[in-house]
Amino acid sequence: AGLRVHYPLNSSDYKDELISFLGASYFRALGAGQQYGLSARGLAIDTTGGNPEEFPRFTDFWLERPQAGAAQLTLYALLDSPRASGAYRFEIQPGPQSVTRVQARVYLRPVAGRPVAVLGIAPLTSMFFFGENQPSRTDFRPEVHDSDGLLIATGEGEWLWRPLQNPARPTVNSFSMNRLQGFGLMQRDRAFASYEDVEARYERRPSAWVRPLGDWGPGRVELLQLPTPDETHDNVAAYWVPATLPAPGTPMDFAYEISWQGDAQQRPPGSWATQSRRGIGYTRQDARQLAGQVQYVIDFAGPALDSLPPAAAVRAVVSADANGRVLEQLAYPNPASKSWRMTLRVQRIDPALPVELRAFLQHDNHTLSETWTHILLPE
Repeated sequence: AGLRVHYPLNSSDYKDELISFLGASYFRALGAGQQYGLSARGLAIDTTGGNPEEFPRFTDFWLERPQAGAAQLTLYALLDSPRASGAYRFEIQPGPQSVTRVQARVYLRPVAGRPVAVLGIAPLTSMFFFGENQPSRTDFRPEVHDSDGLLIATGEGEWLWRPLQNPARPTVNSFSMNRLQGFGLMQRDRAFASYEDVEARYERRPSAWVRPLGDWGPGRVELLQLPTPDETHDNVAAYWVPATLPAPGTPMDFAYEISWQGDAQQRPPGSWATQSRRGIGYTRQDARQLAGQVQYVIDFAGPALDSLPPAAAVRAVVSADANGRVLEQLAYPNPASKSWRMTLRVQRIDPALPVELRAFLQHDNHTLSETWTHILLPE
């Protein structure tokens, strides 16, 4: 079915599991002090797009025997499925942040009446059951998830943060760009108090940051979120979809690395969202006035905020699509966590339609933070 690789990650006395390839083209790895959470795949075919999804599988593996004291392991894999085949090379480097470098050549196969509609490169798979932006009413644990957000760095220099959700029905979102700098499903909450689970230890689950090696050209990062009744089902997928697909029989070459990150993880250079909470506190408005209103409270932290003068005028810049009307947008210091807090309130116009939100912090026309981007799902 696959293989597991062991290495003394945490102690010279014991060889921990470093990476496993088990089932279809799934694989997952660990850095020091981490516990298994999200997974990666070799390739995703028609995860969305209306056609039945196809799951390629690694059918054969070859390992290069490492020299004594080697710092990395190299292995090769053959990928096969009805509409694709490929050859993969993996370089696995263990450490506090283990890195998997992937080099692949993929061929699409001609199948009459079944062309590939959506080809997912560097796909990631994770689980989000509930969290601070979508709390449970019955579970004693504050949050249950392997990842809490999708982080994207575009080639144009914008950083996007999309908090994950457990939707009532399948939801697909796309983020188009001319060039990709990186993307990942991240587990930003690293404190035990965020989860209070002594068995699952979700605070130890790794983030996976994908960095292209070379220019992948234009395309989009696609995010699929599925409803899940519990934490035993993966319900989140994210992957890169190139703007154009190769003709059947034409090779498609790509390379990337996945960093399996713990407390030290990829963040934007300015500042980033540390929590996103939904709800309205004390207000003099009655239920009729509050109907259709949604409020988010978002905390940001990072060097761009730390370096501000004490009386800096920081502005919350919030926008909504045509189905939302922004009622309130505030930014103010949060002295308890030495961060900045944004409060935004939006009025949903048609409850049967979603609302796309974007928000970031600004000072003197300089962007201070990543762009917090969120979707209010239909009610």
